[in-house]
Amino acid sequence: MVNPVLRAVVIYFFLLVVFRLSGKRSLSQLTSFDFVLLLIIAEATQQGLIGNDFSLTQALLLIMTLIGIDILISLLKQRFPRLERWVDGIPLVIVENGRPLKHLMDKERIDEKDVLTAARETQGLERMEQIRYAVLERSGGISIIPNERSS
Repeated sequence: MVNPVLRAVVIYFFLLVVFRLSGKRSLSQLTSFDFVLLLIIAEATQQGLIGNDFSLTQALLLIMTLIGIDILISLLKQRFPRLERWVDGIPLVIVENGRPLKHLMDKERIDEKDVLTAARETQGLERMEQIRYAVLERSGGISIIPNERSS
């Protein structure tokens, strides 16, 4: 049997890489299917972590290991900015002067409807031309900066 701490470390870094590669969509942007998929991933992760041992001791050890890794990563991110950029990403301009930057939007799997929804909800804007900049934040949210003449 593989050591439970080693399993926790492997699964933590595997999930970190998978979620980093999957993009910045925030929880508020999840569809019903995305939510179900997240639940399935959680169940599969649990099975991978626990294996055949369902003891309370192993569960507590795994939780401590995962939280410990998370604290270690946060300390390393403070010391190494490149690691922080890789783990958390950087804000990304996806609309500039009313023009969608399609190659960046496609890379992050964001479409114009997502941008217009954020513009409508946060700034009351209705058209792409009213947006000076739309920024995909590290959290996955979209910040909108309106054109001067849109106010």
